[in-house]
Amino acid sequence: MATLILPGEWIKNWEKSGKHEFVQLCKELTEKTDHGSEIRDIQAALYELCWQVVLGNLKLDLAVNVLGDMMELRDDMPSILADVFSILDLETGALEEKIKRDHYTTLVGACLFLVPDAIMKERLDPETLESLGLIKQAHQFNQKIVKIKTKLFYKQQKFNLLREENEGYAKLITELGQDLSGNITSHIVLESIKSLIGCFNLDPNRVLDIILEVYESRSDQDEFFLSLIKSYMCEPLTLCHILGFKFKFYQEPNEETPKSLYHIAAALLHHNLIELEDLYVHLMPVDANIVEEHKRDITEAKQIARKLVMVVLPSEKSEDKDKEKEKEEEKNDKPPDNQKLGLLEALLRIGDWHHAQSIMDQMPSFYATSHKAIALALCQLVHLTVEPLYRRAGLPKGARGCVLRPLRNKRAPRPAEIFEDLRRDTFSMICYLGPHLSHDAILFAKIVRLGKAFMKEYQSDGRSDYKEKMETLLSCFLSIADQVLLPSLSLMECNACMSEELWGLFKLFPYQHRYRLYGQWKNETYTSHPLLVKVKAQTVERAKYIMKRLTKENVKQSGRQIGKLSHSNPTILFDYMLSQIQWYDNLIVPVVDSLKYLTSLNYDVLAYCIIEALANPEKEKMKHDDTTISSWLQSLASLCGAVFRKYPIELAGLLQYVTNQLKAGKSFDLLILKEVVQKMAGIEITDEMTSEQLEAMTGGEQLKAEGGYFGQIRNTKKSSQRLKDALLDHELALPLCLLMAQQRNGVVFLEGGEKHLKLVGHLYDQCHDTLVQFGGFLASNLSTEDYIKRVPSIDILCNQFHTPHDAAFFLSRPMYAHQILSKYDELKKAEKGNRQQQKVHKYVAACEQVMTPVHEAVVSLHPARVWDDLRPQFYATFWSLTMYDLAVPHSAYEREVNKLKVQIKAIEENPEIPMNKKKKEKERCTALQEKLQEEEKKQLEHVQRVLHRLKLEKDNWLLAKSTKNETITKFLQLCLFPRCIFSSIDAVYCARFVELVHQQKTPNFCTLLCYDRVFSAIIYTVASCTENESHRYGRFLCCMLETVTRWHSDRAIYEKECVNYPGFLTIFRATGFDGGNKADQLDYENFRHVVHKWHYMLTKASVHCLETGDYTHIRNILIVLTKILPCYPKVLNLGQALECRVHKICLEEKDKRPDLYALAMGYSGRLKSQKVHMVPENEFHHKEQPARSATPATQQNGPGSTGKPVTSISKTEDGMSEDGDRGKDKSQGTTKPVNKANSAAAKVTTSNGNGALNSTKAVKERDDKEKSGKEKKEKKEKTPGSTPETKAENRREKQRDERAGKEERVAREGKEKTPKAEREKVKAEEKSSKDDKAKAGNGEPMESRERDAIKESKSKEKGDRSAVAGSLKSPVPRLESAESERDHKRRKIDSHSSPSHSSSVKDNSNEPKESTSKHHGNYNSVSRSKSREREMEKKDSDNTQGRSKEKKEEKDRKERKRDYAVNELETSQESKRRKDENGTNSSKNSKSASPSCDSPLSAEKEKIKRSKSSSKEKVESVKPERTSSGGKKESRHDKEKSEKKEKRDSSGGKEEKKHHKSSDKHR
Repeated sequence: MATLILPGEWIKNWEKSGKHEFVQLCKELTEKTDHGSEIRDIQAALYELCWQVVLGNLKLDLAVNVLGDMMELRDDMPSILADVFSILDLETGALEEKIKRDHYTTLVGACLFLVPDAIMKERLDPETLESLGLIKQAHQFNQKIVKIKTKLFYKQQKFNLLREENEGYAKLITELGQDLSGNITSHIVLESIKSLIGCFNLDPNRVLDIILEVYESRSDQDEFFLSLIKSYMCEPLTLCHILGFKFKFYQEPNEETPKSLYHIAAALLHHNLIELEDLYVHLMPVDANIVEEHKRDITEAKQIARKLVMVVLPSEKSEDKDKEKEKEEEKNDKPPDNQKLGLLEALLRIGDWHHAQSIMDQMPSFYATSHKAIALALCQLVHLTVEPLYRRAGLPKGARGCVLRPLRNKRAPRPAEIFEDLRRDTFSMICYLGPHLSHDAILFAKIVRLGKAFMKEYQSDGRSDYKEKMETLLSCFLSIADQVLLPSLSLMECNACMSEELWGLFKLFPYQHRYRLYGQWKNETYTSHPLLVKVKAQTVERAKYIMKRLTKENVKQSGRQIGKLSHSNPTILFDYMLSQIQWYDNLIVPVVDSLKYLTSLNYDVLAYCIIEALANPEKEKMKHDDTTISSWLQSLASLCGAVFRKYPIELAGLLQYVTNQLKAGKSFDLLILKEVVQKMAGIEITDEMTSEQLEAMTGGEQLKAEGGYFGQIRNTKKSSQRLKDALLDHELALPLCLLMAQQRNGVVFLEGGEKHLKLVGHLYDQCHDTLVQFGGFLASNLSTEDYIKRVPSIDILCNQFHTPHDAAFFLSRPMYAHQILSKYDELKKAEKGNRQQQKVHKYVAACEQVMTPVHEAVVSLHPARVWDDLRPQFYATFWSLTMYDLAVPHSAYEREVNKLKVQIKAIEENPEIPMNKKKKEKERCTALQEKLQEEEKKQLEHVQRVLHRLKLEKDNWLLAKSTKNETITKFLQLCLFPRCIFSSIDAVYCARFVELVHQQKTPNFCTLLCYDRVFSAIIYTVASCTENESHRYGRFLCCMLETVTRWHSDRAIYEKECVNYPGFLTIFRATGFDGGNKADQLDYENFRHVVHKWHYMLTKASVHCLETGDYTHIRNILIVLTKILPCYPKVLNLGQALECRVHKICLEEKDKRPDLYALAMGYSGRLKSQKVHMVPENEFHHKEQPARSATPATQQNGPGSTGKPVTSISKTEDGMSEDGDRGKDKSQGTTKPVNKANSAAAKVTTSNGNGALNSTKAVKERDDKEKSGKEKKEKKEKTPGSTPETKAENRREKQRDERAGKEERVAREGKEKTPKAEREKVKAEEKSSKDDKAKAGNGEPMESRERDAIKESKSKEKGDRSAVAGSLKSPVPRLESAESERDHKRRKIDSHSSPSHSSSVKDNSNEPKESTSKHHGNYNSVSRSKSREREMEKKDSDNTQGRSKEKKEEKDRKERKRDYAVNELETSQESKRRKDENGTNSSKNSKSASPSCDSPLSAEKEKIKRSKSSSKEKVESVKPERTSSGGKKESRHDKEKSEKKEKRDSSGGKEEKKHHKSSDKHR
């Protein structure tokens, strides 16, 4: 009230100026017209004036005068003043100061003449009125007021009710029920009603009730009755109470609320005549009861689901179950009478969405729409709202559709004209429907079609301003798909059309959106609603039923059942099917066949389910032993391949999953990609290919498809096209390749830390195989443009993407081939020339144009020094060619063509085939035949062009300034070894490329050295391979051996293909090479020696690997040996040595490592079958007899006693690796036993550069020096020393002498008894012993010669085998062996050479000093040989100490055997054989005790020494047995003994060695 405050100056100077100012203010306020605010301001001014009087600041009479003047300003001024007094009355009444109250009372009393008494009595409190004298007593006054109010408000007027006033109400009903079609309006009827009420004194509320009753019966007359009620009704609450009373009447048991009542309630709500909140409280049931009922439904549904899933014995009859189902259906059909739902339905029918939404919001989600009537009513409303938009955008061409009549209700939701309008109401309506859209399949289809129309618009419209709106609409459609469409599909029973319709929309979404929708559908939707819970359980039950009965025989029937089930609930069905497949992989084939009745949507869902199963974090991808991939993953991968090939399923998701796994460094899932590519593209990766298949793989695409794979995978054109499109559309081709190439090493270094070595190897192989397979697919399916566009250049691949070089070239190789062919075609078109010569020149020009940038690019791949030894052109040529370029597999083409001819003949002869099918099949076979022949012709032309190109290029491949050893090292390191283990075809390619380089007569390429390096050092290569790499490496060695075996088999072939070829030169001169000089060529016999040496080296390496006990070594060498079986072993003694070791592996591994046992048994069986093809050593290569005179040992190593030191080809090439590059080769494990004498000879020849005479002289002088030095050393060693080992040796020497004396006596006695025939036989044996002494010098097993001489004796053959078993590796060292003789023997083992090589030079004489000084600055052949001798002797002595104890035990054992044999001279042949076997066992024991070698060099020394000592021990064990067969043998032994004594006297420390030689021969 106190918004206006009077200034204090006005009060002080009231009479002078204040009164005038106040009156002026009040006049201004009354003149103002401000919609009632002027009254408030006047009240405030009067209040301030009166308040000053109450406070005592202004005299009463002055205030009263002013107030009297104020009365004239307005007519209602007394009422305004009364209001002010009323407020002051309340305020002063609450004050404690009595004086102020008195001032107020006085003021009001003075102003009574201004305000009428009636107004005062109305406004002021009774107590104030009493004090003013306006009333007598306040108490009486209050009582009077109460009585009047009661009479006014609470006393009911008596109206006539229906039974009292029949006529009035009858007239009312007649008035309301009249025909309303004329000009009768609600206004006219209302006037009549009023008259009736007045005339008959009718109750107005009862009249309203009758109006509603009549409206209920005439509900079609909405407009009339609603306007009547609106005009008649004064209070909405009264109308609501009357309606509520009507609803309450129907809440009694067995009462059903009529629909007409719901209708009028909905209409009144819709026209806002009543409020929903007022009516809602009158409806039943209560909301709490509805929530409870919903929870109960979910619980019941879950219990039913649990019962269905649980395994229950069939205790109830099927009839009972049917009855239960019928009861449930009745329940669903007749829901309890729910007035809220009835009202909701009525609201939806008239189109009042606003009120309907309010009711649905107060209920649990989807509770209302779970009642079919409500769902259908809402569907009908949605139909009406989408109709115009559907007609414009969604209606398919040619479809008419039924016309819908729009609602007459103008307040209903507006129909949508554009997609943006759908956001207004339609989307929310559809969302409230949820899964119950299933009741209206037509509306389902309409919404889906609208979605399709929107997606087309969304994809085509590129306006940025419009894009944001479209994105919002897209998210709305995705939500509709998630919350409505997919759940509704689950409740539709077997509607394949809807599934296909929905796929029409879904296929327009990217797979990421689709898979998210499927994930929600599968994992969340089925828990949201009781109906869906039941449906899920029923689907699982049905799926179990079908899967239990699914077999190959009933695929069709089961497939149809699966199809029906999958139309509605594919996620649940596939989830169960995949779980079964993971357990039982034999289900894969029938399941794949049974999926042919699926819809497109179901196939897409299947792809999602497979990916989800693969990515399941709860499943381990390894078996419990951590060595193999889990079988569930293998089963799923196999299913992936089969399903994606057979059915049109989008691959993008699966490929992206594999890519993401690779990005995360996980390579398990590459198994999936491998299977998919294999099945879809028909590209098979296996290392178990037969030679025929491998040969077919070197041909064209058609030949590969026909003869290259195990399974003939036909009709892969469409599936491979689909795979290609998926890769290109999603840009996954190159990323997958690069990730696989990088992951190969990641398997070892990132994944491999905690995993079992076997598993790491398996994963590495899988990664590599998949890369090869996938790269092969891209190469054969991508067009030239696509391939070149996606694969970067080789330097970017290697340097930027860090792709390993072998993989980078593998990916680039098809690109080079494409580019060369396209360039060649361009050049052919540009110049038309048909001559073959012109075509070849154009091809060479095309190659140069394409490959020149590659030559420049590869330079960055390796350090600059590499290119000192190899030219980039040679490197690029090696890596860019394939087997297709080098040779035409004519036999493979011929084989496939013949197969087709046989097929055609079989078709013609088969009477069961119908004629039309016969014709088709014949046409197919003939077309295929023609294709193959055309392809062969095309390849032949191509190979001729390539060979011509290589012929032109070859002179620039290798530099003359580089040493041949360095060149070969780099070639092996950077080209041959990486590629030969890349794939089976690459293994063959590497072998054939070496042969081709040789055949092309490539300058500066030493073929012999290349082969030597390949065969001589396989231990480390084998040890570092994975299982599959071992297969390829074995294949490579086999192909290399095939070539060598071919040359070895026939002199004519050798002379044709090797003689006069630069690769078989054993000397390089500064000016180049001269193939015509016979002295520079390796002749045929020496080549056979070299081949024998290679076979020996392979045997030695194999035995070493087999003896290590290491899983990887044994597995890999067995794989390699199996692969090279056609070409090795060819020599009998080597084969027997291998057989013995493999037999031991079989025994050792039988219970420990079954996979090794299986490998060993397999190899052992095949090796035995090859035995018939093995030959004795003397047939494999020619062995010359050295002269038996007392010539120095160094001169007894050539065929015949020419007196020239032999320089072998092995030394020529091998010595380089020892001397020229020793440090490197030691680390690489390629060091070989080296002939030091020849090394020095080569050095001398190189330095003085002319003639064999100088070299021979130098060698002789050097040999003499070495020999004398060594003899001194050996004498020193033999002097009685301080070490116990030396003393023991001396004691043993004495014992041997005593035994030898005994044996001589026995021999003499035997000789006297020996008949003449026996003596002649012994002479023949003595003659053969001369040959064998030379062989004993070689340190190699000699029993093959001995077998030829005495074939008739079986017992001796058995002895031979036992000798072989111990010949390669025996633990007993010989401390006393002379260094010079050891050198001599090693030279014989390694070289098998002839005197024709006496003048051969080790290195290229252009830069002899440079190459030597590079590695050994101060090279002195004599000092080097001595230092090596010291090293070897030191090692010998160390080994001797470690084994002296074993040696002693072995000797004691053998002495016991000999004594036993002497006592039993006349025993039978059977006893001899038994003793022979004992000897074999002892040799096995000695071998098994041998430790593994630290390096190949020491290993070879150790093995040579052991072979000598084991031979000596064996002769001692066998000697008594031989004695028993006749005395002549002893006499021959006597002679040999006497020779040995003479030798021992003449040559110092060599007597024990001679004893060993003769004993070895005797054995």
